[in-house]
Amino acid sequence: MMDLFRVGAPGPYTTVQDTGRFGYMDRGVPPSGALDPFAYRVANLLVGNAGGAAVLEITMVGPVLEVLAEADIALTGADMGLTVNGAPAANWQTLRVRRGDVVRIPQAKTGCRAYLAVTGGINVSSVMGSRSTLVRAKLGGLEGRILKKGDVLSRGEGMPLSTPRSLPGHWVPDYGPDLTLRAIPGPQDDYFTKEIAAFFGVIYEVSDESDRMGYRLKGPPIRRDEGRPESIVTEPIMPGNVQVPADGQPIIVLVEQTTGGYMKIATVVTPDIPAVAQAMPRNLIRFEKVSLDEAHALYRDEAERMQEIEEYLSSKN
Repeated sequence: MMDLFRVGAPGPYTTVQDTGRFGYMDRGVPPSGALDPFAYRVANLLVGNAGGAAVLEITMVGPVLEVLAEADIALTGADMGLTVNGAPAANWQTLRVRRGDVVRIPQAKTGCRAYLAVTGGINVSSVMGSRSTLVRAKLGGLEGRILKKGDVLSRGEGMPLSTPRSLPGHWVPDYGPDLTLRAIPGPQDDYFTKEIAAFFGVIYEVSDESDRMGYRLKGPPIRRDEGRPESIVTEPIMPGNVQVPADGQPIIVLVEQTTGGYMKIATVVTPDIPAVAQAMPRNLIRFEKVSLDEAHALYRDEAERMQEIEEYLSSKN
């Protein structure tokens, strides 16, 4: 373990995240973890980390970091205009930094969240098997909070790579302003028999009231069938569930909630969750209906893509 960064400016919402905290939802502890698993995994591969290493998740505006020791870093996800010592540096590739360097991550140009991986991973204490930060509960990460000016971040054990890595462009996501999210109807789609077809045809706008717990959308309200209640008995929920509260404005659930009492008209397929994480306020979203079999096929395709990427990047030693 060695000190790696001193935080000169933290950005408005920068936290430590890893793959997440699992096995505690029955006790009210959500999984947390990186909202964009694809960008998170690739960032770690670019610096040679094993799966599960902690990174910095940076939302909309990033930090200024003084480098305290040599390491490899990689920034993936949103394009935030990364510079090292004032010189522009590219996302999706390995960068060697040395003591005295200054890393700046100004502001998102496309996408919403970036992921900064470092040699050995960000070293903070593991809580319930994860280093992820759950700010609402002051759990995990760096004292359970967002970064602040003056923080010193350490990294784990690991050696910089002998050969830098970069992700070929055909694998780099395009974070455009218009998103199509594939979704399976249900589990409470039978509450919306008159509205379900319209739901899959309407264009929604991402609200300013969107965060790691969920993305609130704005559009024509979804109306329940006559005689249906405004809520159901509280039950477990999962990332991707599309809740419909009393006002009819849908909410895409993410990683910081365990249960809910709103009906769920649809569920976004797992491979499309990264696109949700990268959506900015006022981006437009539409839902495309897929079957359960199609969702399974999409999941397998995504797993195969990640395997290809891992094999490609791991071969670049």
